[in-house]
Amino acid sequence: MLRAPLGDNRGQMTAPLLVFDLDGTLVDTAPDLLATLDAVLPRHGFEPMADASLRDTIGHGARHMIKQALLRHDVTLSDEALDAINDDFLAHYEANICRHSTLYPGTEALLDRFAEAGWRFAVCTNKKEHLSKLLLQAIGVSGCFAAICGGDTFAAPKPDPAHLGGTIAAASGTPAQTLMVGDSRTDRDAARNMNVAVVGVSFGYTDVPMAKLDPDLLIDHFDELTIDAAKGLLANAAQSPADAAVSPAPGS
Repeated sequence: MLRAPLGDNRGQMTAPLLVFDLDGTLVDTAPDLLATLDAVLPRHGFEPMADASLRDTIGHGARHMIKQALLRHDVTLSDEALDAINDDFLAHYEANICRHSTLYPGTEALLDRFAEAGWRFAVCTNKKEHLSKLLLQAIGVSGCFAAICGGDTFAAPKPDPAHLGGTIAAASGTPAQTLMVGDSRTDRDAARNMNVAVVGVSFGYTDVPMAKLDPDLLIDHFDELTIDAAKGLLANAAQSPADAAVSPAPGS
């Protein structure tokens, strides 16, 4: 049974916080995103891609995915043409946002056990805020999160530290009591830029395997993220000197 986040904790010790990326971390959205791409491209004179490997481009936004899909067929378009396809893509995706998207295995059990232990949850994603909320509502878990912040919620998206910092604040958390859970360099860099420990998942969307990005903890399934492991990460982060901020990756 999924539990809602804890209520207002003012006057109490700040509850620890798990901040999740969305696409490729909480939810496997690739089936609906790739289906949208193949539905929209023919409207603009291009053949459907039917290319599952494009899932690794998802983390950088729809426009990037469209551009990379066309580049694989040696097609380069003007900004205006890309914008037109992107607008069409977003409209179609919003209307079909949760036909095949699903929570990753173990997500519901993870949320239940951490809620029982007094943790709060938030989402920090570069997906647009209204699409993020719509997706999580359609799946039935939006009420679990104290904050759902998208790439357009603040002035700059991840890996800018203000995005993760703003999400933590919106969820009434503190960086010292926060873990970032994500699938890509963008998530790792956002966490490093905020001096937040990062849990990397191996099953998401990234052109560089998370195992090569040196997260504080690498997991292959959400069952591996235990309460004790999370507490250990917070304790280690508190004892470690702050690392220098990392530079954004190209295209992030």
